Amino acid sequence: MRAVCRFFGIRIIIFIKNRICQNKSGFLKIISQFLQKLKVYNIIKKTSSMKKLKNLNHSVEKIKSGGQVIVIDRGSVIDSEAEAMLQALHSRSIGGLMHHMKVLEERGADNFMKNFYVGYGHKSIGDLGSTTIFVEGISMLAAKAIQDWPLYNGQESSTRYIDFSKREFINPLGSKKGEKVLERWRDFYLNSMDEVKKHLKKTFPYNEEDGSEKVYEKAIEARAFDILRSFLPAGASTNLAWHTNLRQAADKIMTLRHHPLEEVREIAISLEKALQKKYPSSFTHKRYEDTEEYLELSMKSYYYHNKKCDKFKLLKNLTDKSFFEDKEIQKILKKRPNGKTELPKWLSVGGMLEFEFLLDFGSFRDLQRHRALFQRMPLLTMDLGFEEWYLDELPVEVKREAEKLLREQKKEIETIKDKNLRQYYIPMGYKVANRLSGNLPALIYMIELRSSVFVHPTLRKIAFSMAKVIEKKFDRYGLKLYLEKESHRFDVGRGKQDIVLKRK
Repeated sequence: MRAVCRFFGIRIIIFIKNRICQNKSGFLKIISQFLQKLKVYNIIKKTSSMKKLKNLNHSVEKIKSGGQVIVIDRGSVIDSEAEAMLQALHSRSIGGLMHHMKVLEERGADNFMKNFYVGYGHKSIGDLGSTTIFVEGISMLAAKAIQDWPLYNGQESSTRYIDFSKREFINPLGSKKGEKVLERWRDFYLNSMDEVKKHLKKTFPYNEEDGSEKVYEKAIEARAFDILRSFLPAGASTNLAWHTNLRQAADKIMTLRHHPLEEVREIAISLEKALQKKYPSSFTHKRYEDTEEYLELSMKSYYYHNKKCDKFKLLKNLTDKSFFEDKEIQKILKKRPNGKTELPKWLSVGGMLEFEFLLDFGSFRDLQRHRALFQRMPLLTMDLGFEEWYLDELPVEVKREAEKLLREQKKEIETIKDKNLRQYYIPMGYKVANRLSGNLPALIYMIELRSSVFVHPTLRKIAFSMAKVIEKKFDRYGLKLYLEKESHRFDVGRGKQDIVLKRK
């Protein structure tokens, strides 16, 4: 196809150039002939596209009672906008997929998305096409802002497996003073790594019964990263992948462009421009002044902070007692066989519980991955202290050095007047006030998953605190929780959790 484009493009340019040189007054005639050649090219292009559509290998299974299941093969022909169009046509036609394919061949998806998704405001059509976005070289704070969305699907670089010796640290102040603060955190992180590993090996010596020494070494390394991540500033750069439908991308960008952090607002602009290039018919939404003003107002209260936050507290129990007294509901709670079997989502109508607690920002990054729970974005400050667990895991001399560094760095960081910008220079071991609410199925899923011995101890502690409250409230209804109650502080199984590509 590209060869055809190049061939016709070169031929047409040469043709026009020659004819203009021969007869400048015949320009309109030249344009007419040019359009004729362009028409031929479009026919070839359309024929090629139709051929590719017909060659797609869809997976088809007949249903015994009638009908069929089709899993489409997108190939390189059906992009996100075309896929959205195919699905949207189902709402107005019973012709089936093959009929919709013909419509796609004849009309294309561009005008359809422009007219119906953007023009007429049928937002549900935007739910039908998906895309994957990679955002790289942004701060931990910006990553959390993008991921702060109930329907976010994606992954972020893990501090457990990433080398931060050469990663950029975002310095929004742009000053030597800001750079110095950031680099002191990096120096401590890098210079302490070997000592911490030695200390861990001494504390948790290798045992052949636990498996290979290679796995043990990886587990020690992961543990060291978990401890020292607490000294990485939130301005440390990271990468993330975001798989989203077109509608959610547009809606999320709309809020990001009013975010308190300038970095996030700039990311929103780049996201929108990149998506407009890829999907020009789906990202031309009109902006309404009153909507933009409202978003600006709401984002001023985006961050949550409570200087008097308790270590852990149940704020509200908004569950329906009569709902859980139903014998059929109690049977469902009692009969759940194990922690891998989730409670049915419809039990959510039984109400919600709301908690407030202290948790270091590093572990909040893990907790935020539970999108079914509602969480405020905490403001990272030094008001609530540094999580003691990290300090207690350090060798004695390294701990002394760490405490001295924290005191000195705190004085420097406190001179930054803007509380939002200050976050970039604060390490992730500082505690933040967390406010979280969720229904029973979502809470139990999080609690059981985060009770694992592979989970970071500071988050695991919160999971057990929540479990204690829920067991007390719902034990009378037959609810069972499946928790890993072993008190192991170290498990070599963590060394198996890396993703390593095998060499060919």
